[in-house]
Amino acid sequence: MTNTTTPGRLLLASGSPRRAELLAQIGVPFTQLTPSVVEQRQPGESPQEYIQRLAHNKSSVGLQSSEDPEGLWALGADTIVLSGENVLEKPRDYAGFESMMLALSGVEHSVLSAICLRNADRQFSRLVETRVRFRHLSKPQIEVYWLTGEPVDKAGGYGIQGMGAALVESISGSYSNVVGLPLEALIPMLEHAAIPYWQESQS
Repeated sequence: MTNTTTPGRLLLASGSPRRAELLAQIGVPFTQLTPSVVEQRQPGESPQEYIQRLAHNKSSVGLQSSEDPEGLWALGADTIVLSGENVLEKPRDYAGFESMMLALSGVEHSVLSAICLRNADRQFSRLVETRVRFRHLSKPQIEVYWLTGEPVDKAGGYGIQGMGAALVESISGSYSNVVGLPLEALIPMLEHAAIPYWQESQS
């Protein structure tokens, strides 16, 4: 499963509980920190360039924060929701959330994730896209979902791993990518870095 005899150690450079849950799901031992990285698009920067830059910066900050870099790999990731060319951020209020849901109702949108796994000498990077189609949503449905409290801290205003699953008609591509960490892309990187998975929980 690995190409070296010394197991690598993983640092998840993200405060996302959903990314942590996905790593735990496949039995990856890791530590976690929230990197201090400014998340703001630069003039002329495409959404794809933006999230790849953030993923690289987060992994770099994570690696630099360690007092014991020997054998350490830092994983940075960022995920956005795209409707056409519009980046859908976390909703600021109900009016913005309702507008977002009406725009997504009955049509496809893209979920893009960039991941970057690096150590002091090497790095692996991937950009993954999943297409998600929503059901046709009524204004009462949109309001009820808002009142669950789930949309507030979610890019694109929904969580497919939670109650937001009821909004979805179909997906094309990686499900874990929509949650926030495309495991299908990550696992080969873990293998190259000799980071074990399928390990028993230490808790």
